[in-house]
Order: sequence, then structure tokens, then C-alpha cells
Amino acid sequence: MPSLPPPIALTIAGSDSGGGAGIQADLKTFHARGVHGLSVIAAITSQNTRGVSAVHTVPLRHIRSQLDAVFGDFPIGAVKTGMLGSAAVVRLVARAMRARQPAWLVVDPVMIATSGARLLDKDAVRAMVEELIPLADVLTPNLPEAEALLGRKLRLPREVDRAGEDLLGLGAGAVLLKGGHSSERDVVDRLYDARGVMELRHPRLRIEGHGTGCTLASAVAAELAKGRAPRAAVRSAVAYVQRALRRGYRPGGGPVHVLGH
Repeated sequence: MPSLPPPIALTIAGSDSGGGAGIQADLKTFHARGVHGLSVIAAITSQNTRGVSAVHTVPLRHIRSQLDAVFGDFPIGAVKTGMLGSAAVVRLVARAMRARQPAWLVVDPVMIATSGARLLDKDAVRAMVEELIPLADVLTPNLPEAEALLGRKLRLPREVDRAGEDLLGLGAGAVLLKGGHSSERDVVDRLYDARGVMELRHPRLRIEGHGTGCTLASAVAAELAKGRAPRAAVRSAVAYVQRALRRGYRPGGGPVHVLGH
């Protein structure tokens, strides 16, 4: 007898030609978490383990046609957004999410590459704050992205806690503030929601991971698509990223490790 189809999750993000982040990492994560992955490619990067050398935003009509194709055929359990590239794309995706109303929306506000290259301009950040983040069930910024969204530096622990509350005030159902960029000895990821704060503490590994943010947000989306509640989905996703980091490897000449899915 044929098998029942697995849950389905969609990633709307940029393609990483180096295979470590973006759409490629998202689809690997969906597969590893037992979910069928769909993709809408919003941008194409020229990228390897040394950095990003070029970004091409996909024309809006092609992004729209991809969205129409996947929503017109598949029962999508969760959507994850990543690198969107421009304010026009952010607004297009926000309109599509309002119209399609997926059960779960995870927004990873990808703005800055591991190499330091900026991937989202100020107009796009404003569009994200005003139009996309209020639709999110889970928002997953790292500290530099949180600073960009709030327009201020975050240095002290009390500033980070206040940032989590302020990010929640932008309208998302929950905020997973990732701690990888902090100066704390351990990495502390903090989930802020209506119930308060949930801390997830784990050892800081001595490797430079590539695609960790994409993988974490995709793992959260996959667990939501499988029926888990947000807090349980976040716990499972963080544990998965830690295992994938420990299995990481260096496929190119740059210093970054690609996660072992």
C-alpha cells in the first residue's frame, strides 16, 4: 500500500549556491525532520564558504507565480520566510500570507550574512516591521537582526531582555531571540511569548557555523507542521541545530562549517 504523505512545509527565501544556508539548508532540514519541503525562491546569491559576492532578486511576477503554484496544489502546514531581498518582495509575501492565511508562519528576518554582507536595505526592514512581522507566529532574529529591527544597540543582559519584549510588541505571536552573537559563555536562546520567557542554554561550540539561523527557523516550521505547539517546536528545533553543528564539516576553503543534516 502507498504510504501516507508527510506534513508539508514551505520556505520562501534565497538560494545559496554554496549549499550551506538559504533554500538549500531549509530543504535539508525539512527532509531531516520528516517533512515534505516546498520552496519559493525570492533571491539568488552567488555565495560560497568565503562570503556573498552577488545577490539577484527574482522578479516579482515569478515569485508570485511560485506562490500561486504551491498554494494551489499542496496542503501547506507551515511557512518559513528567510532572505527576501527587497521591500517589494517583503510586501508581496506579506500580501500572500494575509490572503492564504497559513496555519503557522515563521519569519527569519535575514538581514546580514555570516560574512557581514548586508542582505536587506532599510526600506525592506521597515516593510518587514510594518507588514510581515505582525503576521508571524514565531519571529527568529539573532542579536544583530534584533538591533536592526529596533534601531538600537544591545549589549547588556537587561537590554537583551527588554529587546525580546519590544520585539514581541511588533506583533509576532512569539519571538525566539538567538544568542549565538552574544558574549555569554554559553549560548542562551530565549523564547518570549504570552507565557513569559523560556531560556534554552547550551555549550558554545568552537566552530563558525554557516546556515544555523536558516536551519533553526526551518526546524521550528517543520515541527509546527507536524502538529507541535510553538514552545515544544522551539525546544526540538534548538536540539536539532546543536546535533547538526556537532556533525558540521568544512566543504570549502573558507572558515565556516556547514551543518551536518
